[in-house]
Amino acid sequence: MRAIFLGPPGSGKGTQAKLLAERMGVPAISTGDMLREAVRLETPLGLRAKAIMEAGELVPDDVVIGLIRERISRPDARGGFLLDGFPRTLPQVAALDRLLAGNGESLDAVINLLVPEATLVERMVGRAAIEGRSDDRPETVRERLRVYSEKTAPLIDHYGGRGIRIDVDGSGSIEEVSARIDRAAAMRAGGRS
Repeated sequence: MRAIFLGPPGSGKGTQAKLLAERMGVPAISTGDMLREAVRLETPLGLRAKAIMEAGELVPDDVVIGLIRERISRPDARGGFLLDGFPRTLPQVAALDRLLAGNGESLDAVINLLVPEATLVERMVGRAAIEGRSDDRPETVRERLRVYSEKTAPLIDHYGGRGIRIDVDGSGSIEEVSARIDRAAAMRAGGRS
């Protein structure tokens, strides 16, 4: 399975992608995790990305596309992968389509997590307190949600038009959301048989 997790910051994309990846035996690929690791290690990419991320903005496409190109070419991703945090813009969608087409592949599904904004803010501010993430301060959270609405929300309609989007209620416990994702994925797989 080659799939994308969509949803606003704090919707649980990363958690759910990792859990589904474990169940399916494919890698969960998080651009956010890759970028935070580069920041932590103070690599040239990390230093470039740090100020952008702390302002709540999106890291430039060329940087993120390069990370994804390298990561999906690794042997563990040949049987499929789950992307969390990419694509975030329509130009990134086009870049991903080109990368996959170059390998004779395509996306199987786009899992879109739906969560009310008040829940998102509560989750992210709580996560900032626990994990010490500078990109989850209240003012940065509001900016991240604004950027998501402006740049990433158009992907929801785009993938809906391609017939591969699966909307899943992202509210509730991790286990409840996982069960909803499994049911939706099973229904989609059954519909393609």
